Amino acid sequence: MSVSCFVRYDIEVRDLEAFLRRYREVHVPMVVRWPGLRRMILHTPAAWKDPVPVNRGRAVLMAQLEFDSEEAMDKAFASRERLEAREDFRKFMTFEGTVTHQAMKSEEDWP
Repeated sequence: MSVSCFVRYDIEVRDLEAFLRRYREVHVPMVVRWPGLRRMILHTPAAWKDPVPVNRGRAVLMAQLEFDSEEAMDKAFASRERLEAREDFRKFMTFEGTVTHQAMKSEEDWP
């Protein structure tokens, strides 16, 4: 079983492509230095059709940070490298909306 922290950006920004480019080119290289980080996955919206009415999310980016355990995640969150990434967050371009962080345990149920 692993654990992931999901950072969800439900935001509106004047230049989304520039925001995502800076995120990939500047922020990601800082985050991947965190001790114990197994992998980082960036999720961006896909064009999709669902014949059933659903509440479509507004996220423009969801970063998934995967660790082997809660202990490894806690150690990464307490690291100097994490503090540097948080400082970089303050340098992001101005946006409206919310950014949420949520940790989730993972277990594969199928196949």
